[in-house]
Amino acid sequence: MIWNENRSVRIAILDLYEGQANQGMRCIRQIVKDWAKKNDLDVQSTEFDVRLKNEVPDTSFDIYISSGGPGDPLSSRFEDWDISWCKWVKEIIRWNANPDNTQKKHIFFICHSFQLACRYFNAGLVCKRRSTAFGVFPVHMLPAGHDEPVFDGLRDPFYAVDSRDYQVIQPNHGLLEDMGGEILCIEKSRPHVPYERAVMGIRFNEFMIGTQFHPEADAQGMSLHLQTADKKATVIENHGEEKWQSMVEQLEDPDKIVWTYSHVLPNFLNQAIGQLVPAELA
Repeated sequence: MIWNENRSVRIAILDLYEGQANQGMRCIRQIVKDWAKKNDLDVQSTEFDVRLKNEVPDTSFDIYISSGGPGDPLSSRFEDWDISWCKWVKEIIRWNANPDNTQKKHIFFICHSFQLACRYFNAGLVCKRRSTAFGVFPVHMLPAGHDEPVFDGLRDPFYAVDSRDYQVIQPNHGLLEDMGGEILCIEKSRPHVPYERAVMGIRFNEFMIGTQFHPEADAQGMSLHLQTADKKATVIENHGEEKWQSMVEQLEDPDKIVWTYSHVLPNFLNQAIGQLVPAELA
């Protein structure tokens, strides 16, 4: 596959953080920047403030990454930004379904966007958790996950940053199969707790994939962030000092978050660029 060196790769980053302070957007920007440099590509990225400015991209981009964000993924369904976001997904599906459009569009949905996508596709039950999931947790792959190119190089289980009050359970297996989707991974096994394990990753179709966890989480940056006085105090107040200490230690483990960071989104970008129309050979 030879990319046309005269053409930029255009990436749209959809910001769903509603103006709240976060590490997610910084991490996404850094991954895209590092990936472009490593592959010697001219990458043009544009950010869209979905929730505050009701901005969504058009179909002119090659690759789309839709971020995590705060709040309830169920209650916003009648808000203007949510309606616009769903229309955007529909437009990309329509584009990809058109056989005349040989260059397909690829989307990665992260956390809050993953919940919205599961709601949109009716992929499973989106509901509130009994308690907030916050920390570094093992994620277990299902058979489809082992065959997923975006998960190439990950161990089973692999480790990921999880931060959410909502979850996706009771997947709609029949519907997913009909639309070419597969469940890739689930949260850690908790045999002592009588609750269904949440879905942590889904390939919705050939061109759209998402994870409930944060594959963009940068271990070094997050570790420094957690150790600032304000953030440390907030985490200890809400989750306890033991949780704070555990997160700092696991973020520094090269086999955990560093490994996930360096594989998932870069693999997605590699797969997307590999499926774009190459330059014609002379």
